[in-house]
Amino acid sequence: MRAITLDLDDTIWPIAPVIVRAENALGAWLREHAPRTAARFPLEAMRTLRDEVAAEHPHLAHDFTRQRMIALERMLEAAGDDVALVQPAFDAFFAARCEVEHYEDSLDALDRLAARVPLAALSNGNADLQRIGLMHVFRFQLGAREHGAAKPAASIFHAACEQLGCEPGVVLHVGDDVEMDVLGAHRAGLRTCWINRRNGDGQARAWPRDDVRPDLEVADLGALADWLDASPAPTEHP
Repeated sequence: MRAITLDLDDTIWPIAPVIVRAENALGAWLREHAPRTAARFPLEAMRTLRDEVAAEHPHLAHDFTRQRMIALERMLEAAGDDVALVQPAFDAFFAARCEVEHYEDSLDALDRLAARVPLAALSNGNADLQRIGLMHVFRFQLGAREHGAAKPAASIFHAACEQLGCEPGVVLHVGDDVEMDVLGAHRAGLRTCWINRRNGDGQARAWPRDDVRPDLEVADLGALADWLDASPAPTEHP
C-alpha cells in the first residue's frame, strides 16, 4: 500500500452536529438580515425545502453547495427578500459548516498516517480543509463538486489515484460509509478500510454484505495508524 485516500464527514469528524450548527447559524443570519425569510422558513421548513431541491435536481447530487444556494434563492424570493442575499447567507452557513469538532483520535492519527504515506482527502461533502486547518496533512483535497461526480462513482476514485501517481490497487481508501466508501472503492479497484466507530453503547455495526468485505476494518483512525505503523513500508497490499 503506497497511498491513502480518506473520507471526511463521519470519518474524521461527526457531521450531524456540524450541520445542525451551520443551519442554526444560517437561521440567526436570516433573522438579522432577512427577517421575512426567517419567519417563513424556520428550521424544519428550511430542511424540507433543501430536500425538495435535492430531489428535483438529481444531476446536482454531487454539488451540495449549489443545492443549498438554490434553496436559499427560493426561500428569499418566496418571502419577498432580496435574492442578492443568497451569497452572504450561504457564507454564514458555510463558515459554521467548517467549524468541525474532530473525533478524539483523528488529529494524532492523521499526523501519524501522513508521516508514513501520502494522504488525499476524497469527499462528497463540501468541507474546506484549508479553513478547517487540516490541509497540511493532505497532498490534495478532491471533492465531488470539483470532480463532477460523487462517490461511489469509480471516476472520482480513479482521479484521486491519478493525482497521487498510483495504480488503484496500491491505494487504500478509508471511510465510514458502506456503499459510498467501501463498495465504491472496491469496484474502482482500490483496497478498502471500513471505519466502524462504536456507538454510545460501545456497539459496532455489523457488516451488511455477504459478497464483498472490506480489506480492513478498524474502530477509528488511531487503530488504522497502529496498523500502518506495524506494517512494513512500502507494502503492496493492505
